[in-house]
Amino acid sequence: MFTLLCGALLVSSCNEQARGFALPEGEVLEGKVIYMKFSCNECHSISDIEWKGGSDSLNIPLGGEVTNKKTYGGLVTSVINPSHEIAQQYKQEGSTEEGLSKMENYNEVMTIQELIDLVAFLQSEYKIKAPPENYYYPYPR
Repeated sequence: MFTLLCGALLVSSCNEQARGFALPEGEVLEGKVIYMKFSCNECHSISDIEWKGGSDSLNIPLGGEVTNKKTYGGLVTSVINPSHEIAQQYKQEGSTEEGLSKMENYNEVMTIQELIDLVAFLQSEYKIKAPPENYYYPYPR
């Protein structure tokens, strides 16, 4: 079933008509349970969940204050296709020699409901902060 969802997402990303694709609303508390169930805290740190550190002690922070909200689609993509986009600061330590993400692929073991709840939890952990004020002065004319 999860494979079908992944296929639908891939097809929808190629088709301009599919912009409205969205999963149902998830449960934030259930998503927190899923985060722990799949041991996301071995490589990711987030709010009040203890970071355990895996074999390579990779620590990629999630959540917190950001100037741009993480999109729903971006978070779904990060879970089902972690190699799609790797942040520049993690390209060396967070990826393999082939440039793929070290994140395990959960597509065969995570249910769609677990994905929905996990994304709801992750999205709830990001808080928008105002960008720093612009102190530039206009050029004299």
